Amino acid sequence: MTGLRTDLYELRMAASYLRRDMTEHATFSLFVRRLPHRRGFLVAAGLAEALTFLESFALDDAELGYLRDVVGFDQPALTALAGLRFTGDVWAVPEGRVVFADEPLLEVTAPIAEAQLVETGVLNLITFHTTVATKAARCRLAAAGAQLIDFAFRRTHGIEAGAGVARASAIAGFAATSDVEAAMRYGIAPSGTMAHSYVEAFPDERAAFRAFAADFPTNPIFLVDTYDTPAGVRAAVDVVTELGLTGPLGVRLDSGDLGALARQARAILDDAGLRQATIIASGSLDENVIAGLVAQGAPIDGYGVGTKMGVSYDAPSLDSAYKLVAYGDRPVLKLSPGKATLPAAKQVFRDPTGAAGDVVGLRDEPPPGGREPLLVPVMRGGRRLDPADPAEAVRAARGRFDAELAWLPEPARRLADPTPLTATVSPALAALHGRVAARLGGDPTGRP
Repeated sequence: MTGLRTDLYELRMAASYLRRDMTEHATFSLFVRRLPHRRGFLVAAGLAEALTFLESFALDDAELGYLRDVVGFDQPALTALAGLRFTGDVWAVPEGRVVFADEPLLEVTAPIAEAQLVETGVLNLITFHTTVATKAARCRLAAAGAQLIDFAFRRTHGIEAGAGVARASAIAGFAATSDVEAAMRYGIAPSGTMAHSYVEAFPDERAAFRAFAADFPTNPIFLVDTYDTPAGVRAAVDVVTELGLTGPLGVRLDSGDLGALARQARAILDDAGLRQATIIASGSLDENVIAGLVAQGAPIDGYGVGTKMGVSYDAPSLDSAYKLVAYGDRPVLKLSPGKATLPAAKQVFRDPTGAAGDVVGLRDEPPPGGREPLLVPVMRGGRRLDPADPAEAVRAARGRFDAELAWLPEPARRLADPTPLTATVSPALAALHGRVAARLGGDPTGRP
């Protein structure tokens, strides 16, 4: 069960709603207020995990006992919570699509206690996956077509986070992952070579490479920088020649001046007639390092990207929020300085040419001329509408991101000093905001 995977105040609010028979449907909107520094866009991700969380949300007897014995919930509250499941509807931006600040990634409509209780879990999943997918997308932009491999698992913030990173990076275009369980779960290619410890366990590099190639003759990748990188490349060439290997193979560089070492390795491999051999680079890489290597023309065919992608090192989270925008028939909003919100269930309308920014409007208003709606229904009555298998969901999201990358305007794609598209508010939503703000005694002309 997952009912305690929430903040305590969610449970207290839900119990209070139920005690007062506040059971009308509420709509909550999940969005990002501001993009992190040096981000020109976000990649929507985490929806599949969020829907799984919603479908399984419940409190079992042990959890209810904890709320009684430790937290101090009384019997009426426990009785109300005991049978609670998520029975609501969800509209969301499909995974792999690009979004910008102040645009809903997801909206939940359900009886208010249900919609309130799932806030923490949904916000956590969407925020984490979108953060990592966006960082991975920047690596893809930097790599200029070179293959990218997720090497982050050993330093992600938790084992399950490792699987999330593998999935999010695959959506953004990474070709493989070192996380074998995640590879199996999501239909991603597994990837791995050898560690320095393997090389050190043998008397010398040649012995290590000979053993590895004998045991794994299909596409062996030799880690060549344990002692002296050029000597390591020559040792790999000697083993390839000795064993008569003719299939795909390569070398991996994990330290030092990767650009200079890649050029040396390429020359050694080419002189030996191994022009088909690939060069993989790894070691503290991010989009900025990769872009620098590409700019200097380093002959690198692929990059293993680990820690800095897996924890989104320079921007490890998002200024995300999950806010009530309607209760029953009443649209609601916040007027807090710097945290004001827009009322009612919403839609994002996009210009498919990318010539103009998005328009955030009311969900039921017609699209402004020539624009397409981004949010689609993904769950109804607590059940997802498209129960695609995990691997197919990743493939579909990757396809969407490929299309989005082709659409994304150049100023938003830039790694340094990007200019994101700015969403505007439709006249209908602006008018509703003004009426609700005036009713609450606020400035009807002021908007988020």
